[in-house]
Amino acid sequence: MSKNLVIGFPRIGEKRELKFALEKYWSNECDFSVVEEVAKELKAKSWQRQKISGIKHISSNDFSYYDQMLDTITMVGAIPQRFQNIEDEIKRYFAMARGYEDGVAMSMSKWFGTNYHYIIPELNAHQQFSLNAKKIINEYKEALALGIETKINLISPITFLALAKCVDGSDTYLLLDKLTDVYVELLKEIGTLNDEIIVQIEDPIFVRDVTPEILSLIEPCYTKLAKASSKIKLLVSTYFEHSNEATKILAKLPIWGVGLDLVSGAKNIDALQTIAKSDKILVAGVIDGRNIWKNDLTRTLNLLHSVAKIISKERIIPATSCSLLHVPYSLGFETDMDEEIKNSLSFAYEKLEELTLLSRLFFNQKEVGDDTLLEKNRNDIATLITSEKIHNPLVAKKVAEIKKYEREETFETRIVKQKEDIGYPLLPTTTIGSFPQTKEIRDARKNLKQNLISQEQYDAIIKDYIQDVIAMQEDIGLDVLVHGEPERNDMVEYFGENLEGFAFSQNGWVQSYGARCVKPPILYGDVSMKKYITVDWITYAQNLTSKPVKGMLTGPVTIINWSFVREDLPKSTIATQIALCLSDEIDELQKRGIKIIQVDEAAFKEGYPLRKINIEAYERWAIDSFKLSVSSAEPKTQIHTHMCYSQFDDIIDAIEAMDADVISIELAKGGNALLQIFKEVHYSKEIGLGVYDIHSPRIPSVNEFKEQIAQMLEILPKEKVWINPDCGLKTRKFEEVIPALENMIEATKSFR
Repeated sequence: MSKNLVIGFPRIGEKRELKFALEKYWSNECDFSVVEEVAKELKAKSWQRQKISGIKHISSNDFSYYDQMLDTITMVGAIPQRFQNIEDEIKRYFAMARGYEDGVAMSMSKWFGTNYHYIIPELNAHQQFSLNAKKIINEYKEALALGIETKINLISPITFLALAKCVDGSDTYLLLDKLTDVYVELLKEIGTLNDEIIVQIEDPIFVRDVTPEILSLIEPCYTKLAKASSKIKLLVSTYFEHSNEATKILAKLPIWGVGLDLVSGAKNIDALQTIAKSDKILVAGVIDGRNIWKNDLTRTLNLLHSVAKIISKERIIPATSCSLLHVPYSLGFETDMDEEIKNSLSFAYEKLEELTLLSRLFFNQKEVGDDTLLEKNRNDIATLITSEKIHNPLVAKKVAEIKKYEREETFETRIVKQKEDIGYPLLPTTTIGSFPQTKEIRDARKNLKQNLISQEQYDAIIKDYIQDVIAMQEDIGLDVLVHGEPERNDMVEYFGENLEGFAFSQNGWVQSYGARCVKPPILYGDVSMKKYITVDWITYAQNLTSKPVKGMLTGPVTIINWSFVREDLPKSTIATQIALCLSDEIDELQKRGIKIIQVDEAAFKEGYPLRKINIEAYERWAIDSFKLSVSSAEPKTQIHTHMCYSQFDDIIDAIEAMDADVISIELAKGGNALLQIFKEVHYSKEIGLGVYDIHSPRIPSVNEFKEQIAQMLEILPKEKVWINPDCGLKTRKFEEVIPALENMIEATKSFR
């Protein structure tokens, strides 16, 4: 077997088996033993599939019931005080992720620019750690019982602390010695499991612009870890960008190998001489773990051979660039996809085959048929490049003829006209857009696709839902309403379905957090409008009420960041194409009497490059595409946007430059500190404060809302503030949403 390695593997299940088991458990429809059995089957299938595909180094501890950072929190005993009274380990685990009656859930953030959410550890200056290795040890033994010796995946103590927050404002890195001691204890225990075990320690924090402080932590931390057990080979893995500063230090330490992303971190090539002068193994990440396009095997072979001129081939292990967690399982389920597009794609299972073939070719261990496979790969790549499906000269012409790039009039003059025309009260209340998607709605969408109901029957179901949602919002007293988005399976996929240049999978699910999965569109070609996307449904909703109903659009940056995007064009060009479509949509909405239009850029921050040197270029096209999208809006049309999980201190200038009239942000989990930056820079626009955590089933009380709003109004003037949930309500239930919104509205009215 040729040498190769997979950083990590998806865990939700080919058909989201883990998701459905978890949801049954959370709804008290089954015991947790049912979830455990499903998990056991998924892990076994994953390990066996990788082994059959020819993967040499397979992972354990890449599986999680919710999130690998939450698993690490549990492993090191860093349980926040409010959860420590929950004796049942499983209930405590999910309470930390989802909240419970007496405890707010832990915060989440996006994992290094991906659409995957991790739980943020909560620490303090006097934090005590204690080892709980049960999951890690048991999982290794599970694989061993199947005849598979795995490497064990761990989040490194440095990255763990870098992503954590100290609730008392202290420096998380002061806890490194104590935390490393727990890892040493863990490694000693792992060392008793076998004569030789690879432990993959993931340190993606090194791909950011690392400070001297972080670099100074590497040597003492890894020197201590390397001494824990002579039976362990430490592999330090980074991904998503280059980690040259850290690599130069790691190459001098007593570790076994360094994993580098040669797909997204092309500058890692600059560190190869450093590794060559050491005795370290290079795990070369050459199969893209984040995008789904077929690997150009000829080009990748040339890359590996160029690497082999610097580092001897015997010390190179071809690998995925990162965990395959970020791509769907298999193209085998895609029976309806256009064959030309399908032949250009590669999901997780296909990437295993690519990696195995690549490693055989690289190590001169060709098997019968390998040359044929390589030739087919060349033909598929060539077809993709020249396909008429991709290039539309009419789109290029429209881009070239752009004349209006941004709105007329300044915010100061626009907001006066908007308040006069719309007439909303002080501290207006609204929601972000979506309401719970009922089983009836999901079934209707499914039945329409399978031709089990007519378009007329489907439309009637959607209209009934919208009528109910509008009536409900009026009853509870919201000021600005939404239509609830029942027609949308996903905020990006729905838009892609109504635009040329997008393809869709049947089963291309990717885990976003916990049981939440998304099915990213495949943006393969030039983008143009098929028809108006939202106009009919928004207009229908507005005709049901005298209160303003927001038009709901997804912005170009979010569409790009939450899709699998073509790689032959700059993202700036793709964003411009999408923006032109949205501009036409906004123009038609306002002509139909829609006075408020929200262009969601939920993924604006997560798309930021990990290195500062690349940020200016990203901000330029991201801001320009938003402004182009809303350029058709009249001064009296109020433009909202929404952003998720953002630390705004480093992007506040970009937010101001977007020139939205109202921005709504996530603040429900103790985020008042985020508001300080808006105050410090004298942010001129209006702000929607996300005071209701929609990721938890908890129903906050009126007093909780009052306390949050009071704290926020100490920072911002009432005249600039809107009150809303922190995100869309699609994943919640109406029996949770309605009382929570009623409490939010009652609390808000007390401040008017």
